Amino acid sequence: MILPTDPSQVDSTAHIIQVALTPVFLLSGIATLLNVFSTRHARVADQVDKLAERITERPGDQARLVNLRRRSLALDVAVVIAALGGVAICGAVLTLFVGTLRDAAVATVLFGLFGAAILCTLASLMAFAVEMMLASRTVRTEVAQQQEEAEER
Repeated sequence: MILPTDPSQVDSTAHIIQVALTPVFLLSGIATLLNVFSTRHARVADQVDKLAERITERPGDQARLVNLRRRSLALDVAVVIAALGGVAICGAVLTLFVGTLRDAAVATVLFGLFGAAILCTLASLMAFAVEMMLASRTVRTEVAQQQEEAEER
């Protein structure tokens, strides 16, 4: 392996590596978010399966199924948008290594991809927040129903 001897080449290579680390950390964060979304989605699916088995016994569970469907849709949106953010980050990293940082067109593409990734990450977190609000509303409703039933006894 031949190492660069020109200090400007070393500085340029070091700069590219430094700039490439930020998108990689964001990609790691997006991967973690996707893992959280996947776990939440699995829990929703488990609850749907449980309710589907007893829906004929308890007709009131139909409203819970509707809420679980909404939660599932919010999680689907979060996953798709986060995945698009991951794709944009990968594009940004690829742009870093294929192009030169000093080229204005490459800088524009890089800025656009990184900005898109940030916006996608923000949007996926907003969709996740919607899912969390739906979940907490369900919990509050169930607690209220349990309290009403307990008071009736």
